[in-house]
Amino acid sequence: MKVSQVRRHALSLPAVTEEPHFNYSSFRVRGKIFVTVPPDEEHLHVFVSEEQREPALAVYPEFLEKLTWGAKVVGLRVTLAGAQSGVVNRLVSAAWESKAPKSLAAEAQSSAGRGPSAA
Repeated sequence: MKVSQVRRHALSLPAVTEEPHFNYSSFRVRGKIFVTVPPDEEHLHVFVSEEQREPALAVYPEFLEKLTWGAKVVGLRVTLAGAQSGVVNRLVSAAWESKAPKSLAAEAQSSAGRGPSAA
């Protein structure tokens, strides 16, 4: 999977912008970061909850690992080479949904007929 594919999916979600975050790129919804891209563009940091993180780690250990900030686990680190695009897109959508204002997430669900995480 390539960063360009992640970018296309992330920017298709409502109210998303791509902005610099120090030397990383970041995807934000209404200013809140839900994904960062390290400068190597070989990895992706997706800020999902433990409820989404743990099952994904159990099923896809070949391209997912815990993302830590100090001693705290804050999401998933995705190795893009070999990553399954459908899985990554679902994780990105779940991260978006967790950071989006509830009214925006509800609006996206009703207009699409399904939740963004079903993408």
